[in-house]
Amino acid sequence: MSETATESVRDGDDRAFDVFSRQCPSRGTLEHVTGRWGSLTLGALYESGARFNELRRRVDGVSEKMLSQTLHALERDGLVHRDARLTNPPRVDYDLTALGREVAGRLMDLIQLVEGRMPEVVDARSRYDAAREA
Repeated sequence: MSETATESVRDGDDRAFDVFSRQCPSRGTLEHVTGRWGSLTLGALYESGARFNELRRRVDGVSEKMLSQTLHALERDGLVHRDARLTNPPRVDYDLTALGREVAGRLMDLIQLVEGRMPEVVDARSRYDAAREA
């Protein structure tokens, strides 16, 4: 009988997760974190907690549906905390959990590296495109 990595963790087995294994549940979390909307949402929440529409404005180009799906996935993974208040009108705030803050911090390092090196990327793209046209 075969166990999934999630079942083995629930049973107290301390086998390491292996993102390179197709059955490893860490792959899903990695996809949520590194996908376009997940990384931008985590980055936006790293700056400060926000309400849904504030996030939608900050993450330019994301649809309401995609932002909602992204937030649900990140909440399920334990990276985002959703605080729904029964006020009139209802208010929902999103913040990073401690784990989400750690993940987003590392992601922000990557974002800053990429932004800082964009002149090199733009030059590389130009050289590549010119060589392809020749």
